[in-house]
Order: sequence, then C-alpha cells, then structure tokens
Amino acid sequence: MFSKLYDEKIKKWATDICHVMELVVAIFVLIGVIMALVSLIPSVGEFWQHRQEADSLMHFLERVSAIVIGVEFMKMLCRPNADNVLETIIFLVARHMIIVTTTTPLDDLISTISIVLLCYMRRYLNVSKKREELWPVLHKLDKEDKAKLDEQ
Repeated sequence: MFSKLYDEKIKKWATDICHVMELVVAIFVLIGVIMALVSLIPSVGEFWQHRQEADSLMHFLERVSAIVIGVEFMKMLCRPNADNVLETIIFLVARHMIIVTTTTPLDDLISTISIVLLCYMRRYLNVSKKREELWPVLHKLDKEDKAKLDEQ
C-alpha cells in the first residue's frame, strides 16, 4: 500500500517536471521564433532588391516556412495533443514539398499522399472527438427513437 502511494507520487512529480521542462523549451523556441522574425525584416528588403531572381523567392520562402514550423512546434509543446502534432507534421511535409527543389516525382507523390493521409487522420480524430462529446445526447435520442419504434 505504502509502495503504491509512493510510486504514484514519484510518477506525478516526474510528470510535473516534464511539463515544466516542455514549457522551458517552448520559451526557448518562442525566443528563437522572435529572433527569426526580427531577422526576417532585412530579408524582405533583400528579397525586394533581388525579386527578379527565382532563387530569391525560394530563399525567402525557406526562411518564412522555418518560422511557421517553429510556431507550430511551440504550439505542440504548449498543448501536446494529436491535432497539434498532426498539424506540425503537415507543415513539415508541405515545407519539404515547397522548399526542396531536387525531389523526384516519386518523392512528390509520397509527400502528397502523406499530406492527404495526415489531413484524413486529423479529420477522423476531430469527428471521433465530437462523437464522444455528443455520445450521451445521441445515446439518449437512440433510446427515445427505439421506444417510439416499439410503440408503433
């Protein structure tokens, strides 16, 4: 009995420490994202000066997408749930598709299928979550419908 209570306290303490460490990492990611945003300001001017070159757009998109992924990663650290994890992975795959220019058609196909599957999973998880929230109401309605059918 004493050992079980002691184990639960240790587990709770370790979990609390992990949450604090995740928040500390999220703060560092936030600092990094802010620094990247500030460093993006000169890149806008640089992009404007070299806007005729195709590589300048790709370089600019690479920097912007890195910031977006940093923001998504920070959201994932602050609120770790399946929806945020899937969203982060979707952005990572999309960044790979847009930024990496040396991909093969097979790479592009696999990336596209990955995004479709991730979006499907995200939608399925949201539908399942809403179904669980509505289960008591649906279950009650189901009983009432069955009672009406039994009366007829």
